[in-house]
Amino acid sequence: MTIAFVFPGQGAQTIGMGKALADVYPAAKAVFDEVDAALGENLSGLIWEGDIESLTLTQNAQPALMATSLAALRALEAEGITIDKAAFVAGHSLGEYSALAASGAISVSDTARLLRTRGQAMQSAVPVGVGAMAALLGLDFETVKEVAAEAATDGEVVQAANDNDPTQVVVSGHKAAVERAAEIAKTRGAKRAVMLPVSAPFHCALMQPAADVMAEALAAVEIKSPTVPLIANVRADVVTDPAEIRALLVEQVTGSVRWRESVRVMAAKGVTEFWEVGAGKALSGMIRKIDRSLTSRQVGTPENAKAAAEA
Repeated sequence: MTIAFVFPGQGAQTIGMGKALADVYPAAKAVFDEVDAALGENLSGLIWEGDIESLTLTQNAQPALMATSLAALRALEAEGITIDKAAFVAGHSLGEYSALAASGAISVSDTARLLRTRGQAMQSAVPVGVGAMAALLGLDFETVKEVAAEAATDGEVVQAANDNDPTQVVVSGHKAAVERAAEIAKTRGAKRAVMLPVSAPFHCALMQPAADVMAEALAAVEIKSPTVPLIANVRADVVTDPAEIRALLVEQVTGSVRWRESVRVMAAKGVTEFWEVGAGKALSGMIRKIDRSLTSRQVGTPENAKAAAEA
């Protein structure tokens, strides 16, 4: 059995996530304390006892999901499973930052601050209501790229943003262009086109102001070589050089999340089991659709951590 540790992205957040981990494992509680200190606020209180609307704000959800993932990793470590048991790490969008923190490339405190900056920059890059995202179900990535090119008229932007699995590709851009893409997709055989409840059009050219902010923020942070090789979102291949990681994290803001390809690359390199470390099970669902021969394990509770150790 060859394992990859994978880390979820935005949308996995729930009130109370990670609380049981913090209650059982002191090292997990220490992660939340470190993130609170790095941000200078009680983010853990919002995660455990706040309202879902506030937690879902991009600037809160991003560091909160990272903290929960790292707390789950500390629980695994307490059960005797360290990061070097993984052959690769990878994460979906913001989850890539969790993967880098997990593998020691960026400190937890720096990661929390970077994700707060990233969330604020992504939210403010495009006025509310100008952009949109839609999930196109039943079309492959190449077809969706063609749909997006056809829909991008009158100087408006729409791009294939997330290649999640063989049944789901997300497009992002100007609201009218995304709506056109949704209609065109139906004529190309899409089963459904679902507008997503997001506050900004992530992973498209409209995010360039946020990419500029992140270039400056990342330049000021120490990045080391990860102890476990990273499969990077925008390249869908192994990256270990710190300078390259820095550049790809900037590119990731406007670039496509190549999740389907990333999973296939890890499988081709011998990975047979994926451990989804943190909140939710969205990645496990995607992985099943990408390749049914692959197995997944969710690690987000003390029970999960203990079961993983026993396995």
